[in-house]
Amino acid sequence: MLEAPQRARLWKQLADILENYAASVHTRRVTPDLDPERIRAVLAPFDFEKPRDPFEMVEFAARQLSEWQTHTPHPRYYGLFNPAPATMGIAADTLVAAFNPQLAAWAHSPLAVEIERHLIRALGGRFGYDAASTDGTFASGGAEANHTALVAALTRAFPEYPVKGVRALAAQPVFYASAECHHSFQKAARITGIGQEAVRTVAVDGELRMSPAALRKQIAEDRAAGLAPFLIAGTAGTTNAGAIDPLEELAAIASQEKLFYHVDAAWGGAAALAAPLRGLIAGIERADSITFDAHKWLSVPMGAGVFLTRHKDLLHAAFRTPTAYMPKEAAAFDVIDPHLHSMQWSRRFIGLKVFLSLTVAGWEGYEKAILHMTEMGNRLRGKLEENGWEVLSRPPLPVLCFVDRCGADPRKVAAEVVASGEAWISTTILGGNKLTLRACITNYRTGPEDVDALIVSLDRARAKAA
Repeated sequence: MLEAPQRARLWKQLADILENYAASVHTRRVTPDLDPERIRAVLAPFDFEKPRDPFEMVEFAARQLSEWQTHTPHPRYYGLFNPAPATMGIAADTLVAAFNPQLAAWAHSPLAVEIERHLIRALGGRFGYDAASTDGTFASGGAEANHTALVAALTRAFPEYPVKGVRALAAQPVFYASAECHHSFQKAARITGIGQEAVRTVAVDGELRMSPAALRKQIAEDRAAGLAPFLIAGTAGTTNAGAIDPLEELAAIASQEKLFYHVDAAWGGAAALAAPLRGLIAGIERADSITFDAHKWLSVPMGAGVFLTRHKDLLHAAFRTPTAYMPKEAAAFDVIDPHLHSMQWSRRFIGLKVFLSLTVAGWEGYEKAILHMTEMGNRLRGKLEENGWEVLSRPPLPVLCFVDRCGADPRKVAAEVVASGEAWISTTILGGNKLTLRACITNYRTGPEDVDALIVSLDRARAKAA
C-alpha cells in the first residue's frame, strides 16, 4: 500500500502518461513488430522475488504497451469495431477501479445498479421499445449478450430448460441466423448444450442479407424432420461487411412461426442514435431482444455489451438462482439484484463509462460523431474507386470490402500495409468464397487526411504485392 505522497505522485504520473498518449497516438506506428521472443525477454527478469519501484513499473508498463500493441485508438486503425475510447469513458473506468463497486447485490452498490437500469431504459427507448417496460443487463460484450439471448429464448420456448436441461426436451432445439452472422452464436450453442449443429445458417442474398425465402424453407424442413425451432437471430451490421438483415420481414416470420426474435445489433445498432440512419434498422423494435455494444460505435472503453429485452420477466426466469448467503437488505424494495438477473455474478460496474460519456456528449453529440464516421466511410469508398479498387460491398454503414481490379493478392496487400505501421486493415471472406480486403471506420478522430493516407498505403502495398 503506497502512502499518500506516493499516491499523489503516482496519480500525476498516470495523468501525464494518459494525456501524452491521447495527444500523440496519431504520430505512432499503428502496429507493432510481431516478435514473441523479444517480448518474453523483456518480461523474463520479473521473478517477483523482490519489490520494485512503483513509478518505474508504471513507466515500464506504459512504455511496453506503447511498443507492443496495435493502437486501436489510432485514427488509421481501420479494424474490428475497436474505436478510440472517449475521455469520459476513461475517467469513468478509473473511478470504477478506485471505488471498486461490486454489482451482484443491489444493496451493495445501489447507485451503480440504478445507473445501469436507467441506461437500459434509455437505450431501449432509442431502439423503439417502451422505455418504461424495457429490461436488460450489461455484459462483457456482444458474445455474452448473444449468449444471454440464446438462454433467454430457450427458457421462453422450453420453460423446463433452466432446471432440467436439454435432455428433458422432447425434440432437438434449432435456431436460425444468417451465413454472415457473428460466430458467438455457434459458441453459445456449444455452451448451452444444444450443440453447434443446432445453428441453422441461412443463405444470404446478393447484398449479404439473410434470405427470408431460404429461412421459411429451412424452418419448414426442420419442423418436418421433428426438430424444434425456437429462435430467429437477425443481424444489424454484420462483422464482415456491415450488412443489415431485412429486420421487418424476419419479425413477420418470427411472429407467424411463433419463434423468439433476437437482433444482434452490436455495432450497427448505433444507427438508432442518428436520425438519418435510423430507418436502416426499421423493424428492430419488434425484436424480443437486442444485443448492443457501447464499446463499438459509442466509443467507450472495452468492454460494454448490453442485452435488451421487452419482456420484463425473462431474465429472472432464465437466471434466478436463490442463495442463503447473498445480501438481503433490499428485500423490501422494488429493486433488482443483478446476480439473479444475468449470467455474471460478481462483476465490474460497466455502465458508468456509458453514463458519463452519454451525459457529457448527449444524444446530439453521438449523432454528430456517428454521421462523421459514416461520411468518412463514403469518402473512403469514393477514393478507392478513383484509385483502381473495386468495392464489393456497399452497405450504408462505414465498413468496406474491396479488391484490386488488377488482381493483387488481398493477403499480400494487407500484410504490406500492416507491416508498414501506417495503418491496420484486414482480410475477410464474403459469401463463403470471395477473399477481400476490409476497412472499417469507427474512430471519431479519423479525418479526411487519414482516409487519404490509407489510399497512399494501399497503393504502395499493391505495387509491392504485384
